Amino acid sequence: MEKIRVFLSDPQVLFREGIHFILSGEEDFEVTGEATGNEEALPLIEANPPHIAILSLQDTATDGCDITRRIKRNLPSVSVILILEKKAEEKIFQAIKCGASACLTKDIEPEYLLNIIRVVAQGSLPIIDELFLPGLAAKVLIEFKDVATINQQIDNILANLNSKESLILSAIAGGASLEQAAAKLDISEDVIRRNLRMVQNKLVNNELTHTVFEAAQRSLPMLIRGKGTRDAGTGQYVTRTEFIEFKESLMARFKSFVSDKS
Repeated sequence: MEKIRVFLSDPQVLFREGIHFILSGEEDFEVTGEATGNEEALPLIEANPPHIAILSLQDTATDGCDITRRIKRNLPSVSVILILEKKAEEKIFQAIKCGASACLTKDIEPEYLLNIIRVVAQGSLPIIDELFLPGLAAKVLIEFKDVATINQQIDNILANLNSKESLILSAIAGGASLEQAAAKLDISEDVIRRNLRMVQNKLVNNELTHTVFEAAQRSLPMLIRGKGTRDAGTGQYVTRTEFIEFKESLMARFKSFVSDKS
């Protein structure tokens, strides 16, 4: 049976070596490399992709979510587990949106860590369980409310919640447990979990689209000088037709990006 290949990155040597020691005692794991920081880890992961990368979410030099997005963009088969010093809803919410499969704290029990790594290697997303926290469910509802407003301005290129997803999140935000939400909505717990997985997919896709959109906005002044403004490099004016063509081309690329990630 193929071993689960794991890469470790954390600035705290004792923590990182502790995980290495735990994994080395199991026959189904292989540690492919280590790093003291996320920026150092990225080229090593790209050169020798593991099944799972365990990274620090709060790296002072390079944020764990930034690295996770880059990994998921270039190496979608690599799952990421992000490590926190302590649980914080906003940090966990960012981990959900950037595409992490799990988000753990450093006081995790060894047996639970091993179990999480194994289920992530099988394609599961333990991070979805975090959406059963009422505070996080409420954050997701607010996020998609903002998306609905943004979509009015950018031709609906971002994913919205469907009615069932909204009802599930509203029930959880109101304090309902998984069992209570299933009973209240007259659906199975499996259906709730499947819908929450779709919600996470939408959050990830929207976050990636936001990233592209923001990058395009930063680049726009260099590409388009605006109506009636001279291009300093060529002395030529950008016509209104050229501007519209550029805008339509950019929108088409965004839509293509979203469909590719769905």
